[in-house]
Amino acid sequence: MRKIVLLLTVITTLTLTSCATLFGPKSHSLSANSNPQGAEIYVDGERMGITPLKLELDPSKTYSIEYRKEGYRSITKTVKGKVGVKWIVLDILGGFIPVIVDAATGNWYEFEKDSINTNLEKN
Repeated sequence: MRKIVLLLTVITTLTLTSCATLFGPKSHSLSANSNPQGAEIYVDGERMGITPLKLELDPSKTYSIEYRKEGYRSITKTVKGKVGVKWIVLDILGGFIPVIVDAATGNWYEFEKDSINTNLEKN
């Protein structure tokens, strides 16, 4: 009886979870750099710090990242994550339920790059 319960528990765990939820990173970081360094970074209008800076962002959302430095033109970049193909393939191999779980949680999104760099131009 215990073996059956254990087996059912393992099967349930494997079918009701998904690859990105189980194995994907829990936080996603982007390094923000500028040339010259020392630019203020604003994410969706909120000041986050000065370059070089590591940002913790949710890749299932879209962000407007603005670089500001006195004597230089402000530059705004849009950052958006994308669905990681590797997670989709692994989810499909795992069955239909993992696809639903990762889609619902957004855990299969990732950033294309791990840094966003910009060259500031003088006014």
